[in-house]
Amino acid sequence: MKEYKRLEDYGLIGNLETCALVGRDGSIDWCCLPHLESPSVFAAILDVEKGGHFHIKPRQQSKARQSYVENTNVLRTTFETPSGVATLTDFMPVKGEADSLHRAILRKVTCSRGRMELEIEFGPRFDYARAVPTLGSRKDGVVARCRDQSLFLQSPVPLRLGEGEAQGKLTILEGETRWFVVRYEDQASLHTEECESLLTRTDRYWSEWAHHCRLDRCVFAGPWHDHVVRSGLILKLLTHPETGAIAAAPTTSLPEEIGGVRNWDYRFAWVRDASFTVQALYNGGHVEEALHYFQWIRDVSHTHADYGPHTQIQVMYGLHGELDLEERGLDHLSGYRNSAPVRIGNAAAKQRQLDVYGELVNAFYETRRYGEDISQEDWHFIRMIVDDVCEIWDTEDSGIWEVRGGPRHFTYSKLMCWVALDRGIKTAEERGFEAPLEEWKKTRKAIRRAILERGFSHKLNSFVQAFDSEVLDATSLLIPVMGFLSPDDPRVQGTIEATLRHLAVNGLVYRYLGDDGLPGREGAFVLCTFWLVDALALSGQVDKAEELFLNILNYASPLRLFAEEIDPAYGHQLGNYPQAFSHIGLMNSALRLGRAKAMKPER
Repeated sequence: MKEYKRLEDYGLIGNLETCALVGRDGSIDWCCLPHLESPSVFAAILDVEKGGHFHIKPRQQSKARQSYVENTNVLRTTFETPSGVATLTDFMPVKGEADSLHRAILRKVTCSRGRMELEIEFGPRFDYARAVPTLGSRKDGVVARCRDQSLFLQSPVPLRLGEGEAQGKLTILEGETRWFVVRYEDQASLHTEECESLLTRTDRYWSEWAHHCRLDRCVFAGPWHDHVVRSGLILKLLTHPETGAIAAAPTTSLPEEIGGVRNWDYRFAWVRDASFTVQALYNGGHVEEALHYFQWIRDVSHTHADYGPHTQIQVMYGLHGELDLEERGLDHLSGYRNSAPVRIGNAAAKQRQLDVYGELVNAFYETRRYGEDISQEDWHFIRMIVDDVCEIWDTEDSGIWEVRGGPRHFTYSKLMCWVALDRGIKTAEERGFEAPLEEWKKTRKAIRRAILERGFSHKLNSFVQAFDSEVLDATSLLIPVMGFLSPDDPRVQGTIEATLRHLAVNGLVYRYLGDDGLPGREGAFVLCTFWLVDALALSGQVDKAEELFLNILNYASPLRLFAEEIDPAYGHQLGNYPQAFSHIGLMNSALRLGRAKAMKPER
């Protein structure tokens, strides 16, 4: 019987258009073609029986380990059996580097000792496994067809055709190499020399792109340096090369609770990630990507903002700028470990989330430091946003966590409305732009007063999730990060202590503990744990910050990948995987901790 793998037993490869998850057992269990948000062709991770996969694995029981070629997204899976050792190298040629060959998955099998017998099973399922393809045999492989799509598997061994699957066996001896190539809508075979050339070019592309530095001068210096490099490489895999948009994750519906219903599609770009993402990429040395991403945020916001009575900004967009992200269920799929429903699209795109206004204005403000100026057209847009915030800041919304239990006065939403006013005022004053500064300052003061009076619980000695509530929320840790209060303010310190006491388990932080309109629970949130590291580092508690930072790094996958959440009890990854925001948080925490350690006086 087929079994589900743990999320941490997967590695990620990609070509800057899409990604694939490769299991430690040699099975490709997730891949959408031709784009990240396209329907899947392999989806065994969402239904191990129906979803579709392509595996190359030993016929004998084996030990397996995965690693990336250093500073690349080229993945190696090494199998060891009593009879020998073989390595499976998986990669996708990068778009722009390999002409039409980038829509391909190349799998190189090399035997380094003894001999190994491998089994091959190729079972694609187009359109999220809603269609079983017809298979046709060729002397050099198999073609799977479904409607107007095709997938060609070039195989060095003959494959026998079954009902929607092709199977075969490969015996490989020490010193031998064999290539398997999957090509989307292209049925041309590649010679061994072409495959080797593509591997060399792909390896070189990633090696040249990855973060390079002198460790003694690097802002990310520390035992976490390799984690930062890997995080940058993951973010690049999730970046669309034409638009600059960055997907929140390459997957959909991986559950926040095994067997639960908190399963969402994250193959879209969220506006709220903007300033955090730009900071992470820029400080990682990836200036071009940081500015390209900001340009996408600027363009999509300008183009698609709804200039009605108020400027409505959609909270997320498709990677090509799509607006319609209608959420639908795929009832024919059982879900990862029977965690249904499986969803495509995301209904939260139509929610009202006031924090987006502050995050967008802050992105414009922060990006000036990275060489991007604010034009008169930009200022016209920013001024409209800030004017609108003055009118709507005291209304209810769905909040950053996109809860489905009805709108409320979320404290973080008010904080980011304050940020919109604050950064708008500073931009106008610093650049001499025309603005109703007196009105803006009056509103900024009113928001600040409301947060301090209604967003802080004297009973808990902490800021809380919503006005007049007694529910803690990890977003309160961003109050010093956003400059609303000083890190050493007693209310900030009380919030840190309350988070450690009530939201942290085994050094991992939950988003909140309260009703959100959905049944079940979720794991600890990786990003929120990094926020706690940031708050501690900013407030001078450097040793505690470093202790927590090193602790969460221990929960990373063997390949240094993070999902959205972690089960504190068992240490397993939960939610969509890998998660961009988790890796953005890691990079920014490494930066803040490194700076805090540099400022800390020696004992």
